[in-house]
Amino acid sequence: MKKELLKVNDLKQHFPIKGGLLGRTVNHVKAVDGVSFTVYEGETVSIVGESGCGKSTTGRAVLRLDEPTSGEVYFDGENLLSLNKREMRAKRKDLQIIFQDPYASINPRQTVRQVLEEAIVIQNVIPPNEREEKIKELMEKVGLGAHQIDRFPHEFSGGQRQRIGIARALSVDPKLIICDEAVSALDVSIQAQVINLLKQLQREMKLTYLFISHDLGVVRHISDRVIVMYLGRIVEVADKNSLFENPKHPYTKALLSAIPVPDPKRKKERVILTGDVPSPIDPPAGCRFHTRCPFATDKCKEEEPELRTTDGMSEQHEAACHYIEELSS
Repeated sequence: MKKELLKVNDLKQHFPIKGGLLGRTVNHVKAVDGVSFTVYEGETVSIVGESGCGKSTTGRAVLRLDEPTSGEVYFDGENLLSLNKREMRAKRKDLQIIFQDPYASINPRQTVRQVLEEAIVIQNVIPPNEREEKIKELMEKVGLGAHQIDRFPHEFSGGQRQRIGIARALSVDPKLIICDEAVSALDVSIQAQVINLLKQLQREMKLTYLFISHDLGVVRHISDRVIVMYLGRIVEVADKNSLFENPKHPYTKALLSAIPVPDPKRKKERVILTGDVPSPIDPPAGCRFHTRCPFATDKCKEEEPELRTTDGMSEQHEAACHYIEELSS
């Protein structure tokens, strides 16, 4: 039986909106609004959805880079939201992140040696006389040369910088790495190299990934399970094969229909969604997708569906739709 490494319960991240002369809170942006999921040791769980659905905010809230409004985040059985700053800093050794932009996420005034050494010094995981050897080992592990450790970030390409970002995340031997759009800023050919590197490192170092992306082609290549988010909520969760071969939620079907097909002779039915994504400040009542769903009824406008499974779906496949059975037939 797989070990439960990360368990998120009813996580909410509401950002206050200030207004008036006194700067009082007049409303909230409900970026993440009651998200629950589990990540098991050694697997890759991807979170996908349109821009603004709350996937990156979920990753930041798990790490407490943004303090969550409410909920529970259990890592290795311990609730991270109950830890004070000192305890959370110690716990960060096991939880690392790879950011989206390899240009903005690395200090341009530091050499690669300084970038990689910073976390090692803060966490005090290696004696000073062993740090240089560790840094050179990290560089070679991510496909760079040990002779490059005293260069500055501007001397590297975008793909090389992202490899430095990966090396920085690995520097303190973490258990869980959150990859926040880690390849979206790279050229397609470089994306493939970085994805293959991440998979290789996962096998060698027994890593667990929470992979956040909008690119379903990348997600299909790297994931074990996939979580689909829409307007701050989870609408479907399943193992990779079930989701791509047998999607249940209308929103998931629309996302998958947008994946380009490499064969020009193959006809593919495209699901076109009408309308814009509603505002997370005032999300619609009932099912949040009903304003764009071609199958919506009055029930969808009034009752919010729960994640559930039904006949023909695996136990790990759940969708938040009132009409899973009808849409599956």
